[in-house]
Amino acid sequence: PAYDMKLTLGFSPCPNDTFIFDALVNKKIDTGNFEFEPILEDVETLNQWALEGKLDITKLSFPAFFRSLDKYVLLKSGSALGNGVGPLLIATEAIPRERVNGLRIALPGVNTTANLLFNYAFPDANRRKFMLFSEIEDAIMRGKAELGVIIHENRFTYQQKGLVKILDLGEYWEEKTRVPIPLGGIAANRSLDPQVSQSVDQLIRKSLEFAFGRYPIVAPYVKQHSHSMSEDVMRKHIDLYVNDFSIELGEKGRGAVETLYKVFKEQPSLSVTSTSSSEMFLS
Repeated sequence: PAYDMKLTLGFSPCPNDTFIFDALVNKKIDTGNFEFEPILEDVETLNQWALEGKLDITKLSFPAFFRSLDKYVLLKSGSALGNGVGPLLIATEAIPRERVNGLRIALPGVNTTANLLFNYAFPDANRRKFMLFSEIEDAIMRGKAELGVIIHENRFTYQQKGLVKILDLGEYWEEKTRVPIPLGGIAANRSLDPQVSQSVDQLIRKSLEFAFGRYPIVAPYVKQHSHSMSEDVMRKHIDLYVNDFSIELGEKGRGAVETLYKVFKEQPSLSVTSTSSSEMFLS
């Protein structure tokens, strides 16, 4: 087919992302006159690029999205929101919460929702070290940090390493705000025609519906990128992060994103460009 538009599309190699985009990038659905150039990177790299407006369509953490509101608009499809999916604060032994502020904490990237949720629970903890999410458990075990915030598949493995949970930051957020946790979304560059962004949004939804229609079969594309993960862990990953909010944010999803934005704006350490929240979402 003759494509008259080629778009860069950034997402992570994690099973939840490859699950969503498999049908789209591998042409299992009709993408009309769009051709996509997939760029797979870890989410912190994508977050960094978003601040530069580098890609046409990109997966990003919500704090990175809030920082790049002048460059991106949030699509209705492809977001990761959920209940019981939050980051966990862990250590090698039980530590009372009141001691947390004085200790060294290993965290995934500065633009991650994990950092924002940690900040929400412990605004005065300032001995933070940022590192790759996959290196955090190791850093605690080697004594490079007393505490760590873990995300992704590490929430299924930390106990096997003898580590203990100090606080579920997601539960803390849900108890206080009564809304699901917005982790990440898919955004379109504001330089694109809104008509184009809308078409892409519908294609992402179709791609996801295609994947759900064949689930629990895990597509080869998902397996190919998830390295040493067992199929069971891949499914856990998909079950945790891909749900009805991913198909369509809806009122409840938008409300949760707006709540997180409010919290984000209240944090002086996180510089923000002022954008009214009505302009955040693709209409």
